[in-house]
Amino acid sequence: QVQLVESGGGLVQAGGSLRLSCEASGRTFSSYTMGWFRQAPGKEREFGAAISWGSRTYYADTMKGRFTISRDDAKNTVYLQMNNLKPEDTAVYYCAAVYGRYSANREVEYDYWGQGTQVTVSS
Repeated sequence: QVQLVESGGGLVQAGGSLRLSCEASGRTFSSYTMGWFRQAPGKEREFGAAISWGSRTYYADTMKGRFTISRDDAKNTVYLQMNNLKPEDTAVYYCAAVYGRYSANREVEYDYWGQGTQVTVSS
């Protein structure tokens, strides 16, 4: 069982930056592919970015270029650096994990989920 705890959300003005963190429990973090999803008000949850156990990264078009996913296996933590934020980035951001799979960009591929952290971007 893996528990995921997100942090780093908040209120920021358009053009600003935030860094989200997701700390995972367990001793085999380095074998997990980690993902970030987000759910905007009134919309379905969507894939944003993922980083494999080999540190290969994948991005949705909506996050490509402004957001960067990274991981620190020594700290059991995955990060999402978000730059040049826009009001349309306002959402609850979720961290997710799946063991062993090299790439995953669909909700059904992930086994563990965090509670989410709110990001609000004002115009």
